[in-house]
Amino acid sequence: MDLNCDLGEGFGAWTMGDDEALLSVATSANIACGFHGGDPNTMRRTCDLAVENGVAIGAHVGYRDLAGFGRRRIEIAPQDLVNDIVYQIGALDGFARMAGGRVSYVKPHGALYNTVAAEPEYARALAEAVLRFDAELHVVGLAGSPGLHDVAEAGLNTVAEAFADRAYTAEGHLVPRSVEGSVLHDADEIAARCTALARSGGIESIDGVKVRVEAQTICVHGDTPGAVAIARRVRETLLAEGITLAPFAFADGAL
Repeated sequence: MDLNCDLGEGFGAWTMGDDEALLSVATSANIACGFHGGDPNTMRRTCDLAVENGVAIGAHVGYRDLAGFGRRRIEIAPQDLVNDIVYQIGALDGFARMAGGRVSYVKPHGALYNTVAAEPEYARALAEAVLRFDAELHVVGLAGSPGLHDVAEAGLNTVAEAFADRAYTAEGHLVPRSVEGSVLHDADEIAARCTALARSGGIESIDGVKVRVEAQTICVHGDTPGAVAIARRVRETLLAEGITLAPFAFADGAL
């Protein structure tokens, strides 16, 4: 099982999360590329730390929405979105190469993640951007979503993702953040859910229904309060249960 974290999301003097601590826990790092968070200094520092820790580097691409942290849907022409995604991957890959690694996968952030999961036109735009940049890159998306299927149909390697600290609906969708209880905070509860996911592909929805979620990677959000403690508890529990943690992908053997 892969354990991924959203990292490098600070901007200038504004900091978010403890990237250094989380990089000692995660196996894959979704690094912000400057659109929803991140800046050149932060991107370079986070890539350096990822390579030092043997953590795979992923481009965490989003809408151009620093003020809203990429969590607001933005109406954009699909071809413009293609260009925005290529721009973000290229920026991060430059810093990854400087650190001795490479970007090995792409994961949409926030509102773009939800849009890609549900709307074929935008899933195809994401796929086109990745294919034009590097067809060997993996694409991470919501397990069981139509969008992830569309990206796979375009010929890309896809990675199904589940969320450690997010509540699910009975249909297997993420509960909107505007709903009370959508974000989980109890480290033991989250670790138990992750163990169930890794072992049986099952998770309990917000209303108590058992949901099938087959995932290859589990995300712990870096901006969640107590993120480091949660991530450590998840890692410790999975390892104690005999579950191997490793990155799902590398580019040409390089981190």
